[in-house]
Amino acid sequence: MTPFIKKKDIKKDWYVINAQDAAVGRLASYISKVLRGKNKATYNPHMDNGDFVVVTNIDKIKFTGKKFASKKYYRHTGHPGGIKELTPLRMKEKNKTEQILKLAVKRMLPGGPLAKKQLTKLKVYIGESHPHEIQKPKIIEFGKLNKRNLVK
Repeated sequence: MTPFIKKKDIKKDWYVINAQDAAVGRLASYISKVLRGKNKATYNPHMDNGDFVVVTNIDKIKFTGKKFASKKYYRHTGHPGGIKELTPLRMKEKNKTEQILKLAVKRMLPGGPLAKKQLTKLKVYIGESHPHEIQKPKIIEFGKLNKRNLVK
């Protein structure tokens, strides 16, 4: 019989990832796995037992190939002919660099209220500093997990 963990027994950890030279898709898939709690043995798909993730140096994140200028994010306003598109290059020009990673992670989480709650545990910052030192976050060396995680 599989033991189910109770809400009071869930321990949420804090992790810091330096996004300098990291590939966006690989970083987003790793972050979504941690936010959902799939890296733990106590994973349940219907419970929020994931951890908090703090991402620093988001302004130095990279895309592979020509995706930085050619990839398109679409959204619709709800009105006829109201489709809008953005590229990561345009998002960076508008100082919305954090939204590039948040959008990638959001689309890797399943839809619904639980995913929205899990996405709030993602904290993204430009530069090295962040206000979460008091939580004593563990550092994840993302580039050392796999040699392809970093874009040269």
